Amino acid sequence: MAVTDFFVGEITTELLKNLIAAISLKSCNSRGTAEELKTLVEQLLPIIQEIKYSGVELPAERQFQLDRMSEVLQNGLELVRKVLTTPRWNFYTHVRLAKKMEALETTVSRFLQGPLQVHILADVHHIRAEVDQRFNRLDWSNRVLEQRLGTLKIGTCGGGGVGGGWMEEAVRRVEEEGQVKWEVSSSVVLGLGVGMKTVKGMIFGREDLRVVGICGIGGYGKTTLARELCKDDQVRSYFNERILFLTVSQSPDVNQLKAKIVQFIMGNQILSPNSVLPQWNLQYEWITVTKSLVVLDDVWSLAVLEPLLFKIPGCKFLVVSRFKFPNVLDATYDVELLREEEALSLFCHSAFGQNSIPPAADKNLVKQIVNECKQLPLALKVIGASLKDQPELCWANARSKLSKGEAFCESHENNLLKRMATSLDCLSKKVKSCFLDLGAFPEDKKIPLDVLTNMWVEIHGIDEEEAFAILVELSNKNLLTLVKDARDGDIYSSCYDISVTQHDVLRDLALHLSSDGSVNERSRLLMPRRETELPREWEMDSDQPFHAKIVSVHTGEMKEMDWFQMEFPKCEVLILNFSSDDEYLLPPFIENMPKLRALIIMNYSTSNAILNGFSVFSNLSNLRSLWLEKVSVPQLATIPLKNLRKIYIILCKISNSLDQSTFPRLTELTIDHCDDLFQLPSCICAMPSLKNLSVTNCHSLYQLPADLGKLQSLQILRLYACAALQTLPASICELLRLKYVDICQCVNLRCLPMDIGKLPSLEKIDMRECSQISNLPKSAAMLQSLRLVVCDEDISWMWRDAEKALPELHVQVVEKHFDLDWLDE
Repeated sequence: MAVTDFFVGEITTELLKNLIAAISLKSCNSRGTAEELKTLVEQLLPIIQEIKYSGVELPAERQFQLDRMSEVLQNGLELVRKVLTTPRWNFYTHVRLAKKMEALETTVSRFLQGPLQVHILADVHHIRAEVDQRFNRLDWSNRVLEQRLGTLKIGTCGGGGVGGGWMEEAVRRVEEEGQVKWEVSSSVVLGLGVGMKTVKGMIFGREDLRVVGICGIGGYGKTTLARELCKDDQVRSYFNERILFLTVSQSPDVNQLKAKIVQFIMGNQILSPNSVLPQWNLQYEWITVTKSLVVLDDVWSLAVLEPLLFKIPGCKFLVVSRFKFPNVLDATYDVELLREEEALSLFCHSAFGQNSIPPAADKNLVKQIVNECKQLPLALKVIGASLKDQPELCWANARSKLSKGEAFCESHENNLLKRMATSLDCLSKKVKSCFLDLGAFPEDKKIPLDVLTNMWVEIHGIDEEEAFAILVELSNKNLLTLVKDARDGDIYSSCYDISVTQHDVLRDLALHLSSDGSVNERSRLLMPRRETELPREWEMDSDQPFHAKIVSVHTGEMKEMDWFQMEFPKCEVLILNFSSDDEYLLPPFIENMPKLRALIIMNYSTSNAILNGFSVFSNLSNLRSLWLEKVSVPQLATIPLKNLRKIYIILCKISNSLDQSTFPRLTELTIDHCDDLFQLPSCICAMPSLKNLSVTNCHSLYQLPADLGKLQSLQILRLYACAALQTLPASICELLRLKYVDICQCVNLRCLPMDIGKLPSLEKIDMRECSQISNLPKSAAMLQSLRLVVCDEDISWMWRDAEKALPELHVQVVEKHFDLDWLDE
C-alpha cells in the first residue's frame, strides 16, 4: 500500500466535517445534496479506514481505483470549502457549486453501489479459495508427517546395550520437523498457562512497556510460548490481527529484518533491503496510533536487537531469547519449568502418542525417567521420542544412565548437550571458563556467591568486581540464577546473602564440556555426583601427575584407607564436598598441592563433622582463601597460614578455635550461623589488614572485644541477627575508615555508642528491628558522611534532628521482613 494512501482516510474525515458545516448554513443552496453526501461519506469512511490499516497489499487495479476515489474526495473537499467561503449575495456562484455538488454525490454513490460491491464479492471468493487451499496444505502436511512417523526406523537394544541410530533419529526428527510442540492435541497445550497470562499482562494496556521479553535456556519452550501467543484469540483481537513474527537467528540480515518490520507497519508496502527507511518520529508523527505486535524470535545479541526496535506509536515488541537484555527490555518473563503432571503428559505424548501412561507400561519406570528429565521440555521430548516402541530393557538402561548423571547413549551426549552448548558460543573464553567451573559444585545446591567470586579471583587472575560482572553476564544469559536475600541489595551487602543456583541440565553441560581429554590432562578434575569412594579412573592413573587447576571431590565420610596418593602440581582450587555426621579426614594429597590458593570444605549433612588431618596444611604457603561449612573448626592458631586473606566459617562449631589466631594479611573474616560463639576473641583486634568483619546469625554472641577500635583498616562491620548482643564497644568510634554498620535484628541492643559522631567515613547504618534502642546519641548529627539510615517506622522519628543537620541524609523506612528460606538448606 502506497504511503499516499494514508491520506485517503484524512481527506474523507475532513470532507465529512465540512459537509456538516455546509448543512448548518441556512443560505446554502446545496444543503440537500450535502446531506446526501454526508450519508454516503459516513458509509465510505469506515471502509477506507479498514483498507488503510488492514496491512493488506492491494492488486494494481484496486489500487488504481482507490487512487481515483482519493482524487474525487480531494476535489470534493475543495468544492465544499468553496461553498462555505462563498458570500451569501453571490447567487450565481452558489448555483454553479450546487450543480458540482450534485455531480460529486452521483460519483460517490456509483462507487459504493458498483465497484465496491464487486470487490466485496471478489474478496469473499478469494477468502473461500484461500481457506480451501490452506486446509488442503494442512491435510497434505498431516499425511506427510504420518508417513514419516510411520516409516521411522528406530534401532533395537541387545545385550543390555543401546543400539546405534535410535537416539539420532529421534533428535533429527525433532530438529527437522520443527513442528513438534508441547501440545498433546491441537486444543490442549501443556505448560503455557502461567506464561500466557504473564506475557499478556505485559503487552495488554501497558503503555510503559514498549519492549518485553521471553527468556530461558534452549529447550525451555520460549518459541512455543511466543507462537501460541500469536495464535491466541484474545491477543489477535487486541492487536486487530496486526502481528508480525520474525525469526532473527544467529546470523541475521539486519537490513532485511528492518525492511520487513517497516513494510508491516506501513501496511505491507514493498520495500527492498536497500530502501531508505523512514525516520518514524520525524516524518510520520501524524499517523493514527494503531496497535501492532512484532515478535522477534531467537535473538542472540544486543547489537542485532537494538536496530530493530523502531519507536512507533502503538507498536509493541516481544523479544524471545536465551539471553536477557536489561538495557532495552522494559519487562521480562523467565519461562518456568513444567509441573510434574505436565512433564509426564509431555513425555507420554512423545513416547506413547497419548497424554498418560498406557496400562501395559511400567508406571514406576516411566515416572523415574520423567523425573530424571528434570522437567525440561527438550529433554522430555527427545528422550521420550527416542524410547518410543523400544523394549523395556532399553528403558531400564536409560533410567540407569540418567540417574548416574551420564549420557545414556552417544547421541544424547553429542546432540542434546551439543545443542544446549550453543548458548556458550557467544561467551568470551574467560566467561565460558567460569561457567564450566560451576560443574565443580553438587547439583541442586545453592552456591554462596563468595565461594565463586573468591575461586575466580584466585584462578582466573581477576578482581572481585569483574568476577561479579561475569556472574551477572551468566545470569543474563540464563546460564545460572542469582538468588538474593530480600533484605539486601547494596554495595555493602555480604556476598553470602546472595547465592547461585543452576539447573541440573546446565550443570551436566558443564561437566560434559569439562570431561574432554585424558583424566590427567584435564584442567578440571570433577566428580559428577557423590560416591562412596574416589573414581576408579583416578586411581588407575594416579601414577602420573594430574594437571588440573580445579579439583572437586564429592564423597561421604572419608577415612585414611579411603584416600590414595595423587600429585597435583598445578592445582589452585580444591573443593571438598562431602556428607558426614561424624568425622572427615582431609585428603593427604593436599600436601602435594604447592600452588593451592583456595580451599573450600562443605559438609552437606544435617550435623557437623569433625575435621581431622590438618597437618596437611603445613605446605600450603600460598593458600589465600579458606571456606569451612558445617564442620567443627580445629584450632586455627596451630595452622601456619600467614598469607591467608579470607576466612569464612559457616554453620560451624567454632568454640575457641579462633583464640590466639594471627593472620597478619587477613582482609575478610565471615562467621555465620555459629551458635556456640559467645565472645569474639580479642586476637581479632591484632589483624591490622582486616577490612570486612561479618558476624551474623550468631544468636549466642553477647560480647565484642573492647579493643575493636584497633582495626584501623576496617570498613564494613556486620553484626546482623546477633540477638544476645546488648552493647557495642566504645572503641568502635575510633574506626576512622568504617563505612557501613549493620546491626539489623540485634533485638537486645540498647543503644549506639555515645561518640558515634566521630566516625568520619560512615555512610550507611542498617538498624532494622532494633526495638530496644530508644534514643540516639546527640553526636549522630555530626556524621557528615552519613547518607542512608535503614530502620523501622517505630524508630525513624529519632533521626529527624539528624536529618535537619545532615541535608544529604536519607532515612529509609522499611517493613519487617521474615525469611525462613535458610531452613531449606
